[in-house]
Amino acid sequence: MTQLVIIQNRQAVTTSLQIAESFEKEHRNVLRDIEGLLKNEHTKKLFYKGEYEHPQNKQVYPMYFMNRDGFTLLAMGFTGEKALEFKLKYIQAFNQMEEKNLPQRLSEKEQLKASMRLSLETSEEVETLKLEVSEVKETVQNIVNTMRIDGGQEAQIRKRGNEAVMQALGGKDANAYKQLSKQVFSAFWRDFKDHFQIPRYGDLPKSRFAEGIKFISMWQPSTSLRMDITTSNGQQHLKLVEGGC
Repeated sequence: MTQLVIIQNRQAVTTSLQIAESFEKEHRNVLRDIEGLLKNEHTKKLFYKGEYEHPQNKQVYPMYFMNRDGFTLLAMGFTGEKALEFKLKYIQAFNQMEEKNLPQRLSEKEQLKASMRLSLETSEEVETLKLEVSEVKETVQNIVNTMRIDGGQEAQIRKRGNEAVMQALGGKDANAYKQLSKQVFSAFWRDFKDHFQIPRYGDLPKSRFAEGIKFISMWQPSTSLRMDITTSNGQQHLKLVEGGC
């Protein structure tokens, strides 16, 4: 006789084939009894269908697996001394199989080791998570730091830069504006880009916008340029005085 109870999907079960062999019944009749039980909604979880290959003709036929409750329900209708004997054997086989496959109780020392191991693994996972969060924060910060100013901010930089140059030249009517505006504008934007190490003023990082405004408010032409502006505007003043005479 083959093993009465086996482990299938981590559960102690027997089969309709084994039942037919043990209780000396036709397998088709056992299948009929099981399918009769399956008409009730509450019994469906006690049985699940499988297949087996017939050793003689190699054809595949249906069979059923059943747990302890399924077996008990099915065997309830089997009568006679021999049937009782096999019922008891099945109950014993279920008990032995379930006991064999129960998780073994750990000793206090083993429990302590398991607890320490779990604590260590948890600690390592927390540290890994902290590192990943730190890396994400660093990446986000890098994105923020390198994000360029928007169109509105770019317009403000351009407007204030032009105003700073015009002020340095003495206004649009100043002689220096007519003679030196191109040179002074070029000097301003060159100084601005050199200070922030960018190829064009529109590439100013958004995080440094306030610094860009402050740079413009404090900017002055070089000493050489200031002297040229003073000289140019002085010539205009001189011409006005001479014309007035």
